Amino acid sequence: MAHGAGRAFPEVPDRPSPASLYPWIFIASGTVSDAINGEFHPAWLAIAGLAAFAILYVGTLWVRWRSSRPRTSYWLLAALGAVTVALSIGFGQGMAALFPLLSIACGAVLPWVMPKSGHGPPVPLLVVFIVAAVSMLIAVAQGASPGDIWAGWYGPALSGLVVAIIYRFIEAVAELRRTREELARSAVDAERLRFARDMHDLLGHTLSVMVVKAQVTRKMVSRDPGQAEQQAMDIEEIGRGALSEVRQAIAGYRGRGLARELESARAALADAGIAAEVRQDGPPVPAGADALLGWVVREGVTNVIRHSGGRQCEIEVHSRSGSVTVTVRDDGGGTPAAEPAQTQSSGGHGLKGLRERLAAGGGTLEAGPEPGRGFCLTATVPVQAREGACP
Repeated sequence: MAHGAGRAFPEVPDRPSPASLYPWIFIASGTVSDAINGEFHPAWLAIAGLAAFAILYVGTLWVRWRSSRPRTSYWLLAALGAVTVALSIGFGQGMAALFPLLSIACGAVLPWVMPKSGHGPPVPLLVVFIVAAVSMLIAVAQGASPGDIWAGWYGPALSGLVVAIIYRFIEAVAELRRTREELARSAVDAERLRFARDMHDLLGHTLSVMVVKAQVTRKMVSRDPGQAEQQAMDIEEIGRGALSEVRQAIAGYRGRGLARELESARAALADAGIAAEVRQDGPPVPAGADALLGWVVREGVTNVIRHSGGRQCEIEVHSRSGSVTVTVRDDGGGTPAAEPAQTQSSGGHGLKGLRERLAAGGGTLEAGPEPGRGFCLTATVPVQAREGACP
């Protein structure tokens, strides 16, 4: 694949690198030169103070972004601030170049959080402005010229502000990248769940019908070879249809719709020796609700054939102005005896997937035994439901 394919922006590191800020310490090179040349008294104390400043500056940045204990950098930053103020008060305006470096460290180290009061700028900007104000006040107290006083505020404020915003941008881009990766993983998981559910819903019904027809064929092969051959041909046709449905599901197709499922349900129930009664009233079902309710009929009829042990199945479709309801009811034992015990309590994998599918489209599902009548499954979806809403 070509380099850069699929990228809209240049690559940004996951976390800021302090190495880009180390060279800025040369801002104080003139101050160091003055200390070595004896401009400060005592010179040894000025040199020691500048060495401590350099070590704290580099150490603060490294600990914040490269060590396993970044919170330690806050204490190092406080020490850096104390050394800066002490050197400026003790040696005068010759140490003024240290304040922009302190401001840069503040902008790079402090987390971008709002004050607890909820008012004012984020913490890094607030501290940067405080550092600039302290620098200006020291310049005023030492009788500096108006230009030096302005530089005492402007230099630290601008340098710290720029670094704080750049570092916040790098962190924000990293957060967006992590969020995008998490969303991609979630989308893959959702698609896997959708595909597994579609395979269950598609093949569960079809394979049940094929099993019923195979049983009929086995019983009739010696008594009525012609009819057995017809049943075998039906099994072949159903198998081809199942293959087509699987291909459609892989291509993203989600369902066959209510009308086709009702037609298929009649044939499947008849082959299983179960009398089917279908009642439908109200206006035509909209497309989104039609697709969702097609899944309901498929799952409900599959459970009747597999588990009910009944001889009659009723399917009712009631379409109203705001919603559509489908009810699938049988006269069997009312308990899906073929399901494992742990599955009965949760409604079965098929019912669980169907409930999730309906919930994603704004619908509801109720399923359970009816005293003295068998098992009843009722689904209601809004008329504006979209099948594409299903995860």
